[in-house]
Amino acid sequence: MRRRHRITGLLGAIALTAVTLAAAGPASAAGTPAADPPPAEFGTDWHDPLTAAPPVARPTTRSCRVTLAEAQFRDFTPYRGSYTPPTAACGADSWAKVVLRLDGKVKGRQYDRLGHLSLGGVEILRTSTPQPSPDGIAWSVEKDVTRYRDTLARPQPVEMLIGNVVNDTYTGVIDVKVTLTFYAADGRNPAPDTPDRVLPLTSPAVTTPRNTERLLAEVYATGSGGGCEEYWYMTTPDAAPYSCKAADGPYREVRVSVDGQLAGIAAPFPTVWTGGWSNPFLWYVTPGPRAFDVQPVRYDLTPYAALLNDGRPHRIEVSVAGVPAGQTGWSTPTNLLLWQDEAREVVTGALTRYERSDPAGHSRWTPAAPGGQHRLDTEDGHRLTVAGHLNTSHGRVATTVTRAVRGTSVHRWTDGENQDALTATWTDEESVTRGPATTRTDRTYTMDGETTLGDGDRLRTVLSLGDRADTVTLRGGKAVDSSRLDDRYTGDATYTANVPRDQRHAVATTSARYRLYGSAAPGGCYDRTVATAQGTLTVDRRHC
Repeated sequence: MRRRHRITGLLGAIALTAVTLAAAGPASAAGTPAADPPPAEFGTDWHDPLTAAPPVARPTTRSCRVTLAEAQFRDFTPYRGSYTPPTAACGADSWAKVVLRLDGKVKGRQYDRLGHLSLGGVEILRTSTPQPSPDGIAWSVEKDVTRYRDTLARPQPVEMLIGNVVNDTYTGVIDVKVTLTFYAADGRNPAPDTPDRVLPLTSPAVTTPRNTERLLAEVYATGSGGGCEEYWYMTTPDAAPYSCKAADGPYREVRVSVDGQLAGIAAPFPTVWTGGWSNPFLWYVTPGPRAFDVQPVRYDLTPYAALLNDGRPHRIEVSVAGVPAGQTGWSTPTNLLLWQDEAREVVTGALTRYERSDPAGHSRWTPAAPGGQHRLDTEDGHRLTVAGHLNTSHGRVATTVTRAVRGTSVHRWTDGENQDALTATWTDEESVTRGPATTRTDRTYTMDGETTLGDGDRLRTVLSLGDRADTVTLRGGKAVDSSRLDDRYTGDATYTANVPRDQRHAVATTSARYRLYGSAAPGGCYDRTVATAQGTLTVDRRHC
């Protein structure tokens, strides 16, 4: 997954070292567990990478572990196996929680690679890998997969792929093991409300159960593959002299349609992988937000349930607006999550409201003055409201979904792209009213960075990333539940390009702070900061 522009072109023959992700363990109360000062520059080894995010909370009930996949990836041959649910000792198909864990290791030279894991065709994990150090690295990723109870309750075929290339130059074989741990439900830890059915969207034609009373779609949307769509936020219109082109500039929107009608919109998350921004030294210990646990974009399609409940196949399709015609680079595996009314064979209703704005956006290119920078200013926005009602066994239930997305960015670069900078903000505001309750979620994604190739081929990247979300549930106009997420990363890394690994003289400082408050946080508050210098952990502090 390499960026094809001036700066990254200099790196083409170099296998870059990278990072791993370890499960977030207990933080040091002292805040600085490193006993020795950081080295003057990177060596051949560094601290095991950390995420500042909290580990998956687990109940203290009986548990059972099942190995889901164990494989070595050398090429693009998928691992295929079979899954059998655990015994009744862990609650049969009624679990308080199910936690997926991936443990991986790789050694030698290798690029970062994308991977996915599916169960019965249902994608339950999308991830990317670290690039290895010469001495080899190990990493782990954990994820709560309880919502896939319907799929986990039955024997299923397993497919996993981390596409890789191994040859005389790129020697890193990716070795992984994936397990599921099931925790039995009890009086203190009841089984949560999970979908009755989970259907993979393997083709546009879908026939849903006729008694569906709630319908969500989740899309694991990623721009990747080594081309310009990995860096979609920096593409420019054809007239601008830049290496990554898109007729409409950097505007992207992930859309869901039902029978040809737009039914859901969302802003894609600007994921940065472990070789991102031409500088893997940024990610050796502190990976960027979501890089190893790609979170799906979720849509509430319940207003369309009455239409879909007629027993006939309907077309549900996912697309990414703004991608140039015929250009690849986006992957959008999709699952449909359905809740059924057990007391009704058929749930009827109607789509009662449909309002959408025209997508509003434009990019304005200002050519560079002699010796100066080109500039591309982009603004875009879109709004959609859909409402419907369903006649359920517990009365008529109305659902209204409103979503508004907006993006602003300023892209600056010099001729030859030896300087390349972006400042961008994306917002995705969603309101879902179902019966008497309204849940509002305001998401904000930020990116502010610059890469410069200076004298002596010294390449420096300064970058900050933000992933924020505020969620509140109202009933009768009063807040009954709320949570706040604020995940921030900053990094500053410099190294010499076009030289052997031991001559790069790389230095880097990074910091990641993950804050979570409200019902989603253990104990109502989670706040952790980790910081590094030259691959040495210098700060690991809890604030709650």
